[in-house]
Amino acid sequence: MAYSHTNSKGTTYILHSKDVTLRGGRNQTIYYFSKSEGANACDLPSGKKVIENDRTGLPFLKKA
Repeated sequence: MAYSHTNSKGTTYILHSKDVTLRGGRNQTIYYFSKSEGANACDLPSGKKVIENDRTGLPFLKKA
């Protein structure tokens, strides 16, 4: 079951993760929210919390 967040405007977003390779060759996992659930849907990682942009209502992750 993927983590979902409903913002103050009533829109539900689902958390996704993706492993990417940075220009220096280092691997890093990025997290992003989407309105639809895809193959990369994931649970909320430990040590992170969801914050919502006041103006747009878009959620993003921040260290807890």
